[in-house]
Amino acid sequence: MAFRNRPGGHAAPGPSPLVHVSAGLLLLRLMLGIIMVTHGTQKLFGWWNGPGIDGTAKGMEHFGYPAPKVMAVVAGLSETLGGLGLAVGLLTPLAAAAVLGTMINALDVTWDGGFLLPSGVEFTLLVAVSAAALALTGPGRYAVDAYLPVLRAHRLAYGVAAIALALVVGAVFILIRK
Repeated sequence: MAFRNRPGGHAAPGPSPLVHVSAGLLLLRLMLGIIMVTHGTQKLFGWWNGPGIDGTAKGMEHFGYPAPKVMAVVAGLSETLGGLGLAVGLLTPLAAAAVLGTMINALDVTWDGGFLLPSGVEFTLLVAVSAAALALTGPGRYAVDAYLPVLRAHRLAYGVAAIALALVVGAVFILIRK
């Protein structure tokens, strides 16, 4: 049992507030990770009624991306590996950047559909903001990163750098569209 100090110097039983935050971050990471792995494997392998590489490449071609098959693989790998990284809390800022960069492009190609589903951007925006939030907060204590010396103590600078990376790479992919 963890103890916290009260203002008078007396210890009060109860879990540390960081336990609650870490549990919430774990839940967010797991769900976002599972969602992204599912979407990525739909693109890569056609699982769960997904389009597979060829179907995703047709979509990339429709949206004006050069080398559509390569772009389909990049998007699928970014979602799958980023999702796996988020789910287990491994290299969390980079995993979040992979997801965020992909969502920036998804937002760009779907923005004209309005805000609400079925053709709107609300879900994509939620995924993007969730990934950015995880980049900034770090994975919490229930993550592989907690056991890596360099990432054990998450620093805000890691999250800011990851978001900057996602914004730059996302913008580059937007700019190369026809």
